[in-house]
Amino acid sequence: MSVDWPAPDWSQPWNAPFSATGLPVRRACERGLSLPQALTDCLGATDPRFVPQSELLGDQAYEAFIFEHRCVPIREGLHDFFNALVWARFPLSKRRLNALQAAEIAHAGVGQVRGKVRDAITVLDENAALLQAPDALWRALREREWSLLFGDLRPLWAQARLVLFGHALLEKLVNPYKSITAHVVDVAVPPALGEDLSAWDAWLVHELQTERLAGKPFVPLPVLGVPGWWPANTDPDFYADAGVFRPRRVAVPVSGS
Repeated sequence: MSVDWPAPDWSQPWNAPFSATGLPVRRACERGLSLPQALTDCLGATDPRFVPQSELLGDQAYEAFIFEHRCVPIREGLHDFFNALVWARFPLSKRRLNALQAAEIAHAGVGQVRGKVRDAITVLDENAALLQAPDALWRALREREWSLLFGDLRPLWAQARLVLFGHALLEKLVNPYKSITAHVVDVAVPPALGEDLSAWDAWLVHELQTERLAGKPFVPLPVLGVPGWWPANTDPDFYADAGVFRPRRVAVPVSGS
């Protein structure tokens, strides 16, 4: 089987947390293995297991299938490749999200409208990022004060760590473009966890509560604006693009009649 999807650039900072797993899986695919088999060979016995997409039969929802059978259906390609890498890096959190999805489906079924909780889970699963950073960076990010966040406070990014969680977000960054924007989970990763992503995973599980998710706890961050993530952002004019670095919306009060 030939690999017809591009190889990620493992030297990029957003791919670094996944390179130890991703590189051998990619090489196994290049040797002719299917992606599910390459994942199985490189990762060993996992819970859940990675299986071919063909095992998802009938009209059972994807999330419900994973929850019931403890198997993740995998298609060939970058999207499911990155999804599997996130499963391997954040297994506790991914299982928690899957359990929440399955519970919502069991309660309300699969309809055209997913509801607030399932919508938030999907956003998190596909496009989220986790940020460990000094309080000053968090304040500027929440207020969308881009010139402060990436200007005056730029030196503080040396104390920050941004890790991508969304597999669709990682897929987009295979071909980077300026407007790629992450939904940063609006809870600061505790500094005490350091760079131990297993500890991040265990911490995140406890943050994934339905009440919090229903409130869509995300803050937008154009990821190529992060210092060290893209050469062009050393020029202050990089952040002058209001179509990408948008100001925070201010609610306009409705006057009485």
